[in-house]
Amino acid sequence: MATTTVTCDIVSSDLLGGSNASSELSIASDTKLYQHGTTGTGLEQLNYHRAVIPTGTNFDLIQDSAALSDKANYVYIALKNTDETDYVILSIYDKVIGRLYGGDGGGDWAFFPWSDNTTATGGVDDPSGADSSIEIQAYTHDCEIEYMLFHSGETLLTASDS
Repeated sequence: MATTTVTCDIVSSDLLGGSNASSELSIASDTKLYQHGTTGTGLEQLNYHRAVIPTGTNFDLIQDSAALSDKANYVYIALKNTDETDYVILSIYDKVIGRLYGGDGGGDWAFFPWSDNTTATGGVDDPSGADSSIEIQAYTHDCEIEYMLFHSGETLLTASDS
């Protein structure tokens, strides 16, 4: 089984104000990506893509799939633009979950768990139940993004699914 560890470090010498050592902030956290219901079986697959999102285009980045329902799934999205005025808006169905901005050396990124459980909310916001796709829209300029879906695996139902 694959072992994938995600690490996040947040460090600032002046965020808390003041010039002494007690004003420094340092937070570190890591987690291993395991399959749902286990503490030792790693996620088996990932889908990796790079894309250019044209300005004003709303693009389904990761579409809902019954094969991903009720399982451990994690999403990583990074905006690669270096211009700090470039940004994308991330949403799930019609709910905005945030913005990623460009920046020197590459832009903002997001990493979050994602549940494709269309049956839990189907009919509440969207009668078709198609309300868990992750969408992205580019503003100011075309935006280059990189994204990954870490998951337990999709089972192909027929040869036409490949």
